Amino acid sequence: MSLPPSLALTGSPPPASRPERLWLALVAAGLLALAVAALSGAAAVRGPAFWLGLAGLSAGTLGWSRHVFGATEGGVAGYPWRRASTSRGTLAWLTALLLTGFYVLLYWWPEHLTNLIRPLDGLSQLLRARPADQWFLYGSFYTLAVLLMGGRALYKYRRVPYQRVRTLSVMFFQLWLAWLIPALLLGLQKPEFYFSYFWPLKYDYLFPGTVDYLVRDGRALGVFMVFWGAVLSLVATPVLTFFFGKRWYCSWVCGCGGLAETAGDPYRHLSDKSRAAWRLEVRLIYPILGLIVLLTGLLWLAASGRVPALQPLADGLGRFYGFVIGSVFSGVIGVGFYPLLGNRVWCRFGCPMAAYLGWLQKHFSRFRITTNGGQCISCGNCSNVCEMGIDVKQYAQRGEPIIRAACVGCGLCSVACPRGVLNLENGPRQGRYQASPFIHADSLQILS
Repeated sequence: MSLPPSLALTGSPPPASRPERLWLALVAAGLLALAVAALSGAAAVRGPAFWLGLAGLSAGTLGWSRHVFGATEGGVAGYPWRRASTSRGTLAWLTALLLTGFYVLLYWWPEHLTNLIRPLDGLSQLLRARPADQWFLYGSFYTLAVLLMGGRALYKYRRVPYQRVRTLSVMFFQLWLAWLIPALLLGLQKPEFYFSYFWPLKYDYLFPGTVDYLVRDGRALGVFMVFWGAVLSLVATPVLTFFFGKRWYCSWVCGCGGLAETAGDPYRHLSDKSRAAWRLEVRLIYPILGLIVLLTGLLWLAASGRVPALQPLADGLGRFYGFVIGSVFSGVIGVGFYPLLGNRVWCRFGCPMAAYLGWLQKHFSRFRITTNGGQCISCGNCSNVCEMGIDVKQYAQRGEPIIRAACVGCGLCSVACPRGVLNLENGPRQGRYQASPFIHADSLQILS
């Protein structure tokens, strides 16, 4: 449920209550304890500070969420652009600096994260039968963020069944398929494999070197992994997208989308809705998809032995992609800039999987968001909450169905609408682009 348009657009944040301040203080204490663990040279201090920090951060986040949203109707709040933490204020810049700094250290100087890695050795030994490294730290923090902020989303959107199920889905896939199962596979001396990721997002899963490694070291299980990745990428993805649009993956399964929908939810209104941003999106995301297709083809051609000279070219292209797109774009910018550019920068401008699914959705899928222009009051709430930079209001005013390659079917535009104008639907492809019969042709001309 959303606030009335006038309050949503002109209201000011209510002052924090005493219990709310106490919960936030617990979050701050947890972050401070993690900072002590990261900077402490004494193992006797580092371990307890690390686990106390995680406990305080977890309890504070869930307690604050329950206090703020548990006693209200929840839904789309009307104040995010008036808070310093979610409107590119000082706190937002500090958060962005902290996130980008963490990613830079993780990718290129992990030795500076040793004090945060070592307390996880026991858990890593239990699951993976080996000491923790920076990637186990990253996966653990990533999963914790999805679970905690997923709890926040469950409180906030608890009255909307679609949002509850969608949030539980991304929490499940991140916890089991993207964290626990890959760790357990390593503990069983099998290849690490993420069943919720596949080509072209996990671009190397169909590379000849990866296929050879999985089949050789994984044996029967490795053959299944290769089969799983190939079928999901080339068969299941088109079929599922035809019936459900790209939301089946981007909003229900994908870990990148899961983090965006949970930890990134407070920043969704920051996405750029301008036409210039849309042009930039088209000029970036489809060439990135083309680059992955080209790289995969070059590697298989080189592996065939027919053109050995292609191997150095493909290797260099792979290193370039891994650094510029796989690290800088998807990690440092894609997550680190949540508080400044919105929560779907990577999904919107850089993800090859989003490009692949979006092309299928726009041209072949049955999915669309239908609108009833006769009920639209032009409040703009729908456009404000669109994380993919779609100016939903323009479609609603015209009564046009929304069929955009970028749309991930999160459904928040429907939640934010005070008049029930927007509905997520699957239907026949005929007539997908027709405007609502409630809108007169003269009105369409005036609005265009």
